[in-house]
Amino acid sequence: MSRPPRRTPITSRRATTSGIWPYLLVAPAVLGMLYLLVYPLARAVLISFQDFGLRQLILGDAHFTGFDNYTQLLSDPRFWTVVRRTFLFMAVNVALIMILSTLVALMVERLGRFGRTAVLSALVLTWAMPVVAATTVFQWLFHSEFGIVNHALTGLGFSGFEGYPWLAHGPAAFAILVTLVVWQSVPFAAITLYSALTTVPTELYEAARIDGASGFRIFHAVTLPIVRPIFMLVLSLEVIWTFKAFVQIWVMTRGGPGDATTILPVYAVQTALAQQRYDLGSAASMLTVLLMSGVLIAYFRQMFRQENEL
Repeated sequence: MSRPPRRTPITSRRATTSGIWPYLLVAPAVLGMLYLLVYPLARAVLISFQDFGLRQLILGDAHFTGFDNYTQLLSDPRFWTVVRRTFLFMAVNVALIMILSTLVALMVERLGRFGRTAVLSALVLTWAMPVVAATTVFQWLFHSEFGIVNHALTGLGFSGFEGYPWLAHGPAAFAILVTLVVWQSVPFAAITLYSALTTVPTELYEAARIDGASGFRIFHAVTLPIVRPIFMLVLSLEVIWTFKAFVQIWVMTRGGPGDATTILPVYAVQTALAQQRYDLGSAASMLTVLLMSGVLIAYFRQMFRQENEL
């Protein structure tokens, strides 16, 4: 007499189905990320090793040239000038952003409900303003003929600023772009740091004041050790964002006057569009990613070393 066929338990089938569902739900997001992030990056890496100009863009007959594009970039003195300017731009912006955002966060923590609401609302509105709109506003503020900055300075007695062309002078244009990037970046950093400050127990502040500690001593010995992880996270994000700043510079000066405001992302676009050398532009983009990754790796190694010492 033959045995009846074995049936898979219903609970086992349900467990298998429930185990697949999370992957099915996450799959669209993963596929979208691969298409929007990984594929363009892989395509840029591939182009950076090819002879890829306008002809190859149309006909698609690109061929590999090895490291010739990277060799050409690394042997170009202008490229290294742009690299130095990029690091200067990043260092100035990050230093100002972290100092100002920390001071704003400490101020907001000490305000009353009405003042805190007003300041946080202003920060959120500033943060929400589109980059192109904010850049256009700054262009009009510093316009040589119709800008309110020249009008205000002239009204205060500084007659030398009448019709002063801010964006036609390299240091002035550089300073305006730094001001713009800092103005746009401080709200996010300040709100994030303020959220971290709210997690510090008030008992620690009271104990430190009873011991006679000054305000700076309280911040250095009590506040900073507790909010250090968030502080380091904000610092890392600001390094990334300022290192790859592009929209503000491209809309306002396109890297000019001369090369006074050209940093690596702008240099890559200039090379790709103006010279129709998409291979060199991709190589410059890859070098930008490598340099930014090197800065972050060195920074994280130093941070982890300090944490281990503590």
